[in-house]
Amino acid sequence: MLEQYVKKILTSRVYDVAGETPLQPARRLSERLDNQVLLKREDLQPVFSFKIRGAYNKLAQLSPGELARGVVTASAGNHAQGVALAAKELGVKATIVMPRTTPELKVQGVRARGGKAVLHGDAFPEALAYSLKLVEEKGYVYIHPYDDPDVIAGQGTVAMEILRQHPGRLDAIFVPVGGGGLIAGIAAYVKYLRPEVKVIGVEPDDSNCLQAAMAAGERVVLGQVGLFADGVAVAQIGQHTFDICKRYVDEVITVSTDEICAAIKDIYDDTRSITEPAGALAVAGIKKYVERDDARGQTLVAIDSGANINFDRLRHVAERAELGEKREAIIAVTIPERPGSFKAFCEAIGKRQITEFNYRYNTDSEAHIFVGVQTHPDSDPRAVLVEQLREQGFPVLDLTDNELAKLHIRHMVGGHSPRVSDEQVFRFEFPERPGALFNFLNKLGGRWNITMFHYRNHGAADGRVVAGLQVPEEERHKVAQALEEIGYPYWDETDNPAYKLFLG
Repeated sequence: MLEQYVKKILTSRVYDVAGETPLQPARRLSERLDNQVLLKREDLQPVFSFKIRGAYNKLAQLSPGELARGVVTASAGNHAQGVALAAKELGVKATIVMPRTTPELKVQGVRARGGKAVLHGDAFPEALAYSLKLVEEKGYVYIHPYDDPDVIAGQGTVAMEILRQHPGRLDAIFVPVGGGGLIAGIAAYVKYLRPEVKVIGVEPDDSNCLQAAMAAGERVVLGQVGLFADGVAVAQIGQHTFDICKRYVDEVITVSTDEICAAIKDIYDDTRSITEPAGALAVAGIKKYVERDDARGQTLVAIDSGANINFDRLRHVAERAELGEKREAIIAVTIPERPGSFKAFCEAIGKRQITEFNYRYNTDSEAHIFVGVQTHPDSDPRAVLVEQLREQGFPVLDLTDNELAKLHIRHMVGGHSPRVSDEQVFRFEFPERPGALFNFLNKLGGRWNITMFHYRNHGAADGRVVAGLQVPEEERHKVAQALEEIGYPYWDETDNPAYKLFLG
């Protein structure tokens, strides 16, 4: 298998349109981690992503008759732009079916490169189904985003460049994983020529289709896929890609949203470039690997896979980066409602920088405050801060890993409502497009009174909402069924301590 793929990689026709990207040292990150970290800058490709390699190689392998029929694909992101540019270079008609939730930046990217962008459905499966329908109706040739040997071979040219650019010691290559085309191509080439080099996949912890498949020994379908790193939001690893990965990928590491945001900042600090969340996965994986194994003196390569990020998403990235770096703690503290309490609390914090402070009168006897405090994972970890405050008599709740607190509560601290009874609280994610909020409210309907509502648009493909519903005790068994019928992912946050402290 490997020899066949290596031959396909060596004969891939990617350089008619793609460029050989630099393998750039990340000097600041290398010093911090005490390892040599090298960034493979695929964000510098003409479509700001490695996807042009596989897309062009696939089209270049088609017969003249197939090219004359035109091509079609379904994609919410970088593959779409890769196919559009590849088709333009080859003079081929390209139709790209994209979910209506696709960021406008990527839709414009397709159209600017001569592709016909067709917006259909709220999510990738609907776009995929429509693209396959066009294959049947129009006779187009379907270009799969990852599960195709020619696409895998095109992506494998990334590994060919890495081994040529760095012939010396190389301990591991970290690769972002969605459907698996990139890691399969890299693993096939590296394990044939340099089998001692580890190939490590990195996935978001809420989109870990390869990790789940490797644990099960077969491909599995994730029941729910996180949308923050939309470039790798795939529910099932490909069949061709898994055939390679299950034998030649050494391990898969998963990382959180906060850790991805911290990695975006790390890459910016070293290169002054801004990657998309999927593009920063490999750096986040390296940091986790180094911390877990206490690795020192190794040479580690991260594939910086893409830079197609909407500008307005950066506020969310900046908000979460310090948390991902473990340089900020989010805590809830109860203080006595009396003169001098604020001063006593600030004295307890000491010289630490306060990054956020929210306060609202609660009762005549006590107040709850929502506080962000600058910490350091080595010299001043958040556990020390929490313990010091407790020793000085302040009840403290650590909310640093509480998603409800970070997404919503920090923007809502306003006090309790004594007149609201029977309140149930739910957090939702729904596809983001014009009219989406109204559509969500329409689906939620007027069955129960809405007692609280907070919505945030992060410039991403998903909208985030927290809602309070006034549900009588005798009707609570009906809530789950009603929410399932809406069809959006949701979490019951009624017992979340952050809600109870500040809003319940």
